[in-house]
Amino acid sequence: MIYIGNHLSSSKGFLAMGRMAVELGGNTFAFFTRNPRGGAAKKIDKADADALMKFMADNNFGKLVAHAPYTMNVCAAKEDIREFSREMLKDDLERMNYLPGNYYNFHPGSHVKQGVDAAIEMIADAINYAVKEEHNTTILLETMAGKGTEVGRNFEEIRAIIDRVDLKDKIGVCLDTCHVWDGGYDISDIDNVLSIFDEVIGLDRLKAVHLNDSKNILDSHKDRHERIGQGMIGAEVLKKVVTHPLLQGKPFILETPNDDDGYKEEIALIKSWF
Repeated sequence: MIYIGNHLSSSKGFLAMGRMAVELGGNTFAFFTRNPRGGAAKKIDKADADALMKFMADNNFGKLVAHAPYTMNVCAAKEDIREFSREMLKDDLERMNYLPGNYYNFHPGSHVKQGVDAAIEMIADAINYAVKEEHNTTILLETMAGKGTEVGRNFEEIRAIIDRVDLKDKIGVCLDTCHVWDGGYDISDIDNVLSIFDEVIGLDRLKAVHLNDSKNILDSHKDRHERIGQGMIGAEVLKKVVTHPLLQGKPFILETPNDDDGYKEEIALIKSWF
């Protein structure tokens, strides 16, 4: 059994997303906690959130992977953006308490010529500011492709952030197949990549996978997603990732350039690999 799904719109509420996930053949999904290109967030409807949690239990869902907006950059060079992002992170984690036990994924950020070391300190500081002992959500740092001044372009940078986080039981990693490929990790040898991940970070921290093909060659540092089997990684390699014994039980989230029918086809394809 695999937990597989895709990004869904939250415009019609929590329960509607759960029903849409099932309609597409999935048993998990991702959603943006607020407008992905802005900062606005809708008021939480507790009854709707509770209805989703019951629906998930009744339909054997895996954990959800909520996603922070792209505008959040807790290591921004401009202080106002950095502070706005810290408050956004804090608010999102409070909101996630309405969906207990799930994941909140975010891009570590871009240092904008401040340097990686300075950015790592800012990212960890923001996490320490936002995360509280009473929170019931695990924050996931996403592996990045390394375009521009992105932080998290390799496992060592992710580990450096984790080392500076106080509440380590509340921090994990989401491995993005397109990003690690574009970042230089050849996942055609997934055994080797997972071995490196385990040595640097620890496989116990790998909580979720963004399952994407890539438009780019290995080590291109460009981050352009492609449909499963239509990119430079290829379906056979991604099949090895999805069916790898060490990755079973984790939510796999599609972020491929698709419409609903496309996602339905990809989900059916991936389920056929088992």
